[in-house]
Amino acid sequence: MTNQEIQISMSKSVEAAQRNFNTIRTGRANSSLLDRISVEYYGAETPLKSLATITTPDSQTIAIQPFDMGSLPLIEKAIATSDLGFTPNNDGKTIRINIPPLTEERRKEFCKLASKYAEEGKVALRNIRRDSIERIKKSEKDGEISKDQSHDEQENIQKITDKFINEVDKNLSDKESEILKV
Repeated sequence: MTNQEIQISMSKSVEAAQRNFNTIRTGRANSSLLDRISVEYYGAETPLKSLATITTPDSQTIAIQPFDMGSLPLIEKAIATSDLGFTPNNDGKTIRINIPPLTEERRKEFCKLASKYAEEGKVALRNIRRDSIERIKKSEKDGEISKDQSHDEQENIQKITDKFINEVDKNLSDKESEILKV
């Protein structure tokens, strides 16, 4: 695996961690909060964003306008039974979700969740590093590259890994400050 391929794999891991961060509430309405919700629609699990237009008319409200009005009760049920803790309000055409302000305790829980997502991202980065270093050691053992080349490559992979881990840490601190901001 070339350094460029390693960087691409690692950047995908960082993006996945960032997507996870985006699903954490911050006290403000954000349509990405509903990204993980899927609805049982005609016997198939369908992502909510495929069934409806999701907007944020103000900082405390998410509005969901289904493309098919028959899916309205299904969407409402999926939101109500999700782990987000939202109570959807259905007016017959649109589902509105009021986002209550977060309590201090809830903010701390969300910070812990963000830390968990960051750690998952770092583990993914370390796994990529481990696999790459194993490949280099195998090449050295097979005589394809010298010891010096092997050492240089391993150092280079460690520098790349450190760069991406710092990026995950920066994203985590940004998310935590966003969660803790009242």
